[in-house]
Amino acid sequence: MAGRDRKNSLKALFGGELPATAAPEAGGAPAVRAPETKSVQPPPEAEPAGPSAAPAAPGRASSGAVRTMGLTLTSISREMEEARALREALENGERILALDPDKIEASFISDRLSDEDRDDPDFLLLVESMRETGQQVPILVRPHGETPDRYQVAYGHRRLKAARRLGQPVRAIVRTLSDDELVLAQGKENAERRNLSFIERAVFARSLEERGFDRKLICDALAVQKSELSRLLQVADAVPVRFIRAIGPAPKAGRERWMALGEIFLTGNGAEIEKADDEIASERFRAADSDARFQMLFDRALPVHLRPKAKEAPLELKTPDGRLFARIERRGRAVKIDFAADVAPAFIDRLSARLNEDYAAFIEEHSAEGNGGT
Repeated sequence: MAGRDRKNSLKALFGGELPATAAPEAGGAPAVRAPETKSVQPPPEAEPAGPSAAPAAPGRASSGAVRTMGLTLTSISREMEEARALREALENGERILALDPDKIEASFISDRLSDEDRDDPDFLLLVESMRETGQQVPILVRPHGETPDRYQVAYGHRRLKAARRLGQPVRAIVRTLSDDELVLAQGKENAERRNLSFIERAVFARSLEERGFDRKLICDALAVQKSELSRLLQVADAVPVRFIRAIGPAPKAGRERWMALGEIFLTGNGAEIEKADDEIASERFRAADSDARFQMLFDRALPVHLRPKAKEAPLELKTPDGRLFARIERRGRAVKIDFAADVAPAFIDRLSARLNEDYAAFIEEHSAEGNGGT
């Protein structure tokens, strides 16, 4: 029933039918044209997009019921997304071409810090998905302008890299775009498909500003307010770029911790930079994941006087035969005494009375000292 509803929804989007791939044209690239038949099934899922998917382990193809379940869980959103992309292309009179990945260059603005094999496990799932079922969602490119028969990506960098790794053509919508339009399309696709981490947005914003884009367009591309853009640029300026690149996307670090790291470098005396350089050169740093790398560098750069003090071990009180009967724990100026459950209440009452007497004597003694002993 759910499958039939999805088919009906997709047919309604296209007025009855999904487009089919036509034969290659003179330029050697197959194009997607308007539909001519009346009963084509919706295309299978191809590209995992988020936590709802249930894919196999990276680097291995899933099989049987596991693969079927994974595709079913994500089929609705992916089919609708493909339908939207194809419909928009057809409405604009555009074609979806199969292009040689080697003729396509990355966007002039980088928006990712991840090494796909190390920091982006979803990329390996994408490769396997495209290997098994093909590329269902096209990328967006624009003509290079300076070099004939070459293109530049607006969005779809991960799909392009996956196609390049598989040695297969990449399906792409070719559209003439200004630099501003490319930046907006790139930002919109990131927001809808795979959100950038805080530091990736910071680097993206700094790169755009350095290229002369005004702040309003940068806010639109990142879908942020001016105040948030200021924070992004503040961090991008405060943390040396070599440390940002070494750490990577660190998706769990978040704004506050990145701002704290920037503050360490801004208010430090230079020793923090040396410690951070030493840390990123270590083998343990290189072997860790991105979030762990952030924490390693943060801990190494943090000045000693700002580090949390080690918790003082409680003092243990024991009977002559070695049995623990109480612990005394200091927390700053506060002191806490915990008695074992089997300590006699009469002893605690006696100790309390003794403490009252001893403290009164202590106060009297020091009061006399303060008065010159008279």
